[in-house]
Amino acid sequence: MSGIQAFIKLIRWPNLVFIFITQVLFEFTVIIPAFHEAGSTPNLAGGYIYLLAFSSVLIAAGGNIINDYFDINIDLINKPQKVIISKFIHRHWAILWHILLSLGGVLLGLFIEFKTHAYLLGLTNLLCVVLLFIYSIVLKRKPLSGNILIALLTAWTVLVVTFCETNLLFAKGSGLPLSKITRLTFLYAGFAFILALIREVIKDMEDVNGDSKYGCRTFPILFGMNAARIFVAVWLVVLLALLGIMTIYVLQFGWWLSAIYCAALLIVPSVKLFKQLLKSREGKDFHEMSSLVKWIMLTGILTMLFLILHI
Repeated sequence: MSGIQAFIKLIRWPNLVFIFITQVLFEFTVIIPAFHEAGSTPNLAGGYIYLLAFSSVLIAAGGNIINDYFDINIDLINKPQKVIISKFIHRHWAILWHILLSLGGVLLGLFIEFKTHAYLLGLTNLLCVVLLFIYSIVLKRKPLSGNILIALLTAWTVLVVTFCETNLLFAKGSGLPLSKITRLTFLYAGFAFILALIREVIKDMEDVNGDSKYGCRTFPILFGMNAARIFVAVWLVVLLALLGIMTIYVLQFGWWLSAIYCAALLIVPSVKLFKQLLKSREGKDFHEMSSLVKWIMLTGILTMLFLILHI
C-alpha cells in the first residue's frame, strides 16, 4: 500500500464524503430556498457553504487520525488488516497530520466567520477538535458517553449549517420561515443522531475482544452483549416509528415517490438491520450491520433531494 493510499484509508474518506454531501445538500435544499422565498441571502452564499463543508471534513479527518493513533494496540486485535499507523504511516507523521488538519479546520472556520456573519464558527470548530481528542483518549473507553458524543457531533454536521445563519434567522422583520427551517434542521439532525448512536454501539459490539483486553469499559463489555442488543433494538424501533410517521405524513400530500423511496430504501433496510441484530453472534455479523447503517445514512441524506420537489 502506497503512502497516499494509506493516508486516504486512514482518514476514512467515505465518512468525509458523507459530511460534505450532507452540508452542501442541506444548504441547497433547505437554507437557500427558504432565504430566497423571503428575498434574503444566507451567510453561506457565494461558495462559503463549500468552505464550511471542507472545514468540517478537515476536523473529522484529524479526529479519525487521532482516534486510530490511540487505538493501535486495540486495532491490532480487532482488525489487524486495517491498521495503518505504525505499519504504513509513522506515529510522528500521524500526530503531525492530526494537528495540521485540525488546525486547518479551525482556521477555515475563523475565516468564514470573518468574511460572513457566521458568528462563533471558529470557536465551535475548535470545540469539535477538543471533543474529538477527549473522545479518543478517554470517552471512547467508557460506556455510552463516547457513543453519545460521536452521535451529537454527527448531528452537529446538520445543525452547524443552520447555526451559521442564526443572526439572520432571529433578526426582526426578516420574514424568514424560521419554524420550517428549524423543523427540517432537527429532523435531519435527529435522524443523524439516532443512526450514529446505533452504529457506535454496534461497532463496540464488533470490537469487544480487543476493547476488553485493554481495559475499555464500553457498553457491551460492562452490561453484556444481550443488553447492547436491547439498547440498539430500542433505538431501531424509535427510528422505524419515526420513518413510518414520516411516510404516512408525506402520503397525505400525495408525495408518492417520496413515500416509496422512504419505504424501500429506509424502512426495509432498517427492518433488515433489526433482524440481523437478533441473530448476530460474531464480529463479521456486526461489521455487516455497521455497513448497513452507513447505507441507511446515505439514503437518508439523499432524501433532501425530494425537498426541492415538494417544499
